[in-house]
Amino acid sequence: MKVLVVDDNQMNLDLFCHMLSMLDVANALPMHDAAAALAWCGQRVPDLVVVDYMMPGMDGIEFLRHFRALPAMREVPVVMVTADTEVAVRHQALRLGANDFLTKPVNSIEFNARIGNLLALRQAQLQLAERADSLAEAVRRATAAILAREHEAIHRLSRAAEFRDNDTGSHLLRMAAYARLIASRLGLDDTECDLICDAAPMHDIGKVGIPDAVLLKPGPLTPEERAIMQRHPQIGADILADSESPLLQAGAVIAISHHERFDGGGYPHGLSGHAIPLYGRIVAVADVFDALTTARPYKTGWELGRAIAYLQEQRGGHFDPACVDALLADTDAVLAIQRRFHDPEVATMRSAA
Repeated sequence: MKVLVVDDNQMNLDLFCHMLSMLDVANALPMHDAAAALAWCGQRVPDLVVVDYMMPGMDGIEFLRHFRALPAMREVPVVMVTADTEVAVRHQALRLGANDFLTKPVNSIEFNARIGNLLALRQAQLQLAERADSLAEAVRRATAAILAREHEAIHRLSRAAEFRDNDTGSHLLRMAAYARLIASRLGLDDTECDLICDAAPMHDIGKVGIPDAVLLKPGPLTPEERAIMQRHPQIGADILADSESPLLQAGAVIAISHHERFDGGGYPHGLSGHAIPLYGRIVAVADVFDALTTARPYKTGWELGRAIAYLQEQRGGHFDPACVDALLADTDAVLAIQRRFHDPEVATMRSAA
């Protein structure tokens, strides 16, 4: 273990290094100058420091004051060498964080006993810190695995709702990626962008509560059937409600608000403007944009230019203008998302059209 010895007297340095050589675990690092020793500690961490009090320039007290202010030096044991009469100095050193003292003239038996004990404590301290780091890493990996399983389960449940409505898993991936792109362009931090991306696929999970006769009806819905269909945001919010998971909480917000319109003409609550949660405003743009540009068994997908024109036409009407502008600010990123999560069956449909 590295023992830094700081003393301006060469005879003392030789003596201390000789006594340290009797300890199998100690590797002495002698230094004449306290300021140079402090600079050395700014780049490396010793396991123990032996420092003399009486030194020219920076004395042992000043060295200790600056040493304890360095990162990672709060726990390193320090032994100060003083004269027997310097009681006030010892008290000041204790207040600054000295762990032990050696009295001049230094006795070799006492020196080795005190230094050996402190090195043993330091070794135990390092082993405990290493164990704590190992446990923290294990907890991190376990937490990441739990979150991954949570995300997978949510994605699979969300796909179940989409499959009932003739949508595909790629729709969920695309609209989630669009939602993240919008959130990023709006200036949200990476953590919140990831949360929106992970929660967005839950937007239509409430469709599991809509009867097939309504959900899968090939023709236009009657007013009564439309009223039934418009229950799915509330059903989705109810499914996801009262969870302690931030991801499910975000999903509940998105489920209840993604069919609201910026002009107040949406459902289920007729909210308008910024009364609509931001997550819902973001997903509304992402969801409709993907629905417009993607082919389905009952329709062909719009060309990008036509979909862009529709979003621009609906700025301030259906959609939050800021969310529309955020998505359309980077059409290269939009096209990259479409290429990455492309539906093979869509290509077949378009080539046959």
